[in-house]
Amino acid sequence: MKPSIESKTARSILTKGTGFLHGYSHTLNPYAGCAFGCSYCYVRRMPISLFREEDWGAWVDIKENATDLVKKEIPKARKKGRVSIFMSSSTDPYQPVEHKTHLTRGLLEAMIEESPDFLFLQTRSPLVTRDIDLLKQYKNKILVSMTVETDLESIRKIFAPSAPPIHARLKAIQQLRSEGIPVQAAVAPLLPCSEQFPLKLAEVTDRLTLDDFFMGDGSGGKRTEQLGIRKLFEENGLNDWYDREAYLKIKRRLQEVFSENAIYISQEGFYPPKGSDC
Repeated sequence: MKPSIESKTARSILTKGTGFLHGYSHTLNPYAGCAFGCSYCYVRRMPISLFREEDWGAWVDIKENATDLVKKEIPKARKKGRVSIFMSSSTDPYQPVEHKTHLTRGLLEAMIEESPDFLFLQTRSPLVTRDIDLLKQYKNKILVSMTVETDLESIRKIFAPSAPPIHARLKAIQQLRSEGIPVQAAVAPLLPCSEQFPLKLAEVTDRLTLDDFFMGDGSGGKRTEQLGIRKLFEENGLNDWYDREAYLKIKRRLQEVFSENAIYISQEGFYPPKGSDC
């Protein structure tokens, strides 16, 4: 079912980076809500979702004035110090509606003119490759982070049935890398995967971040418990994977094919990279 979509006027577009993202001066969300509606999304337990009548994934608000706002707010923010932006923290900037609105593309164009010191672009959508021409202009002031929680389509369909196919995401990472755009695979949150997963990642990227529900949901796993994710694991015979130590097994496999400095764990993989001057 397609989500209900509304256009709304936002009061502001930059939000102070706090909590898990305190390493950034600001976060930027071009949309409210997310059509991908992943079952494990921590935003489901945040006020933006809890205070809506519709289920998470069933609605999307377009911040129609986002581009005008960012042109005004970045210069203002810069007066207080360096500006580093995480886009996006509670939505996907390349969810399906972006095909029509081009809102994220407009923001990227605007931020070339009013450039932040660093931009972290988080998505799980291959649509990001549409904007390679713009991403190139950021040079080393950007990192694209593509979520790849598993290499198994059967698992994706259990936990994130509306999200893009895994093979398309891996292909997008490879394309971005071939164009010289800084990119990483974000195995976040880690879902059940095959033993070949590390090898598949090594074919397309030389940087990755590994995270799980317990480290990455901002509450030590409490939000994930409230979402009923444990039940999904149990119903599908995946109990062994819902464990605080499960990521260590995958980490060891990754270390067999990646150098130590290519693997980041949880929060450190979402910070501005060293050398970005942020």
